[in-house]
Amino acid sequence: MVAKAVGVVVTGMGAMTPVGGTVAQTWNELVEGRSGITVLDQPWAQELPVRVAGLVAADPATSLSTKEYRRMDRCGHLALVASREAWAQAGRPGVDPDRLAVVIGSGYGGLGTVVSQVRNLDTGGPRRVSPHTLTHMMVNGPSAWVSIDIGAQGGARTPVSACASGAEAIAQGVEMISSGAVDVVVAGGVDACVNELAISGFAQLRALSTSNDDPTGASRPFDRDRNGFVMAEGAGIIVLEREDFARARGAEILGRIAGAAVTSDAGDIVAADQAIQHRVMQKALTAAGLSGSDVGFVHAHATSTPVGDLLEAGAIAAVVGKDVPVTSTKSMTGHLLGGAGTLGAIVTIQALRTGLLPGTLNLENQDPEINLNVIKTTTECAGSKTAITNAFGFGGHSTALVIAAA
Repeated sequence: MVAKAVGVVVTGMGAMTPVGGTVAQTWNELVEGRSGITVLDQPWAQELPVRVAGLVAADPATSLSTKEYRRMDRCGHLALVASREAWAQAGRPGVDPDRLAVVIGSGYGGLGTVVSQVRNLDTGGPRRVSPHTLTHMMVNGPSAWVSIDIGAQGGARTPVSACASGAEAIAQGVEMISSGAVDVVVAGGVDACVNELAISGFAQLRALSTSNDDPTGASRPFDRDRNGFVMAEGAGIIVLEREDFARARGAEILGRIAGAAVTSDAGDIVAADQAIQHRVMQKALTAAGLSGSDVGFVHAHATSTPVGDLLEAGAIAAVVGKDVPVTSTKSMTGHLLGGAGTLGAIVTIQALRTGLLPGTLNLENQDPEINLNVIKTTTECAGSKTAITNAFGFGGHSTALVIAAA
């Protein structure tokens, strides 16, 4: 899928991350270079081979009513809180419900509910299983709850494309607006998989960092000594609007989605494909009517895995060259899985707005095989007008977004 964004703008942003409970808090911590990765001290984590992760910095329960909290899984909690922040910043657009849609992606949805309810079933039998189990575990739960919250009747979609889910949700939102189907889309991604099942599974794949004694130094994208990603939870949500609709109501425009592309490797279920990553970035640029020389910086997917970072680095260099600034804020937040792609878009928009690009924490010795200008600390990017943010996921899902300044 290639989405040529015809006048699609961003008017609101919301986030729940390991470094902040809002976009402003998250941004401040990223600019300051602070990590949100901690050691898991819960009883269930003590026997795990990996005991570092990123938990959201704010309790979603403080922003939700008791009824709302009970009716949703943690995945829904995070998405609803972030969406309300984004919706409020956008000014709560007055739009025909049929012209308002929600697209919120997730890799694993209510996996936490699955873990807890299987435990209840095993220890107490069928009567111990919650009546909310099925609605809590639905991967489409977050998009459904947000659509109910804002009264969206133009569709509530849920792309499930692993770690590319949030970025693909934005691409789908752009496509819906550009086609004329709707005027406003609340788009984003969320995951809440910091539990014994997800951590054990990824650990068995040898995908996670085992730096249990150094939590803040565990995620180190592009570094010579990287040894896997750090599991994290969180949500990122943005409000997309048709530009003339946003201007007519006097909305502040935060940024523009200039182009988007979604591809599939059609190869290995886990391994990435550098040629496909190169192609998806090039397709997104073509959709935006731009070339690699127009890109001011790249917010990389770079999760801190030995092979993944190396492949993406080669693709980035082939598209934009080796001198363009590149960063990965997963070094501070860990990997939000389905929420990562939208957080990447939010960071990119904030960088274009402020002229500051957060650096890559823990980049002490850049891998000599990675021939890129990876920045270590917050760097000025005031001259940048456009940027690329990438998201790649198991299953061969690849998404690239080209974002332009307002």
